[in-house]
Amino acid sequence: MKKSELPVKACAVCGLPFAWRKKWARCWAEVRYCSERCQRRRSSGRHVIPSQTAGNG
Repeated sequence: MKKSELPVKACAVCGLPFAWRKKWARCWAEVRYCSERCQRRRSSGRHVIPSQTAGNG
């Protein structure tokens, strides 16, 4: 299977798309986060993208 044919989901925290990985083969339906970092951030309430916090001048 080619990389472009792998299933893709959007991360529940950052919203970025991420593709299926072999380690998620048995639990792909339950996977909601693209990384451990996003999984830790899910309950902290810090869902702001850093570029949105910078001032414009």
